[in-house]
Amino acid sequence: MYRAEIISNQSVQEDITELLEQEIPDIQYTVIPEIHGRGVRSKKLGDTIWPEMNFVLFAYVKDDEARKVKEIVEAEKKRFPNEGISLFFTKAEEL
Repeated sequence: MYRAEIISNQSVQEDITELLEQEIPDIQYTVIPEIHGRGVRSKKLGDTIWPEMNFVLFAYVKDDEARKVKEIVEAEKKRFPNEGISLFFTKAEEL
């Protein structure tokens, strides 16, 4: 089992969640709709410095579903190359 984190511009949030739900029908996830943080050059506050707003999505997925998540994110990165879509996985311990 893996914990998947997707961080991206809100403009692609609906595209990503629709594909996840389509490819993994029983997926359960949490979305934090407005992310603030510090980047390499400046703080990212959804203002004039970094105008877009970002979201983060967390989901716990099985090993085979993790491959689907990766494929979806890679496809969306190709489709929207300027949206800064990032994916991170953490191996989750099973109880």
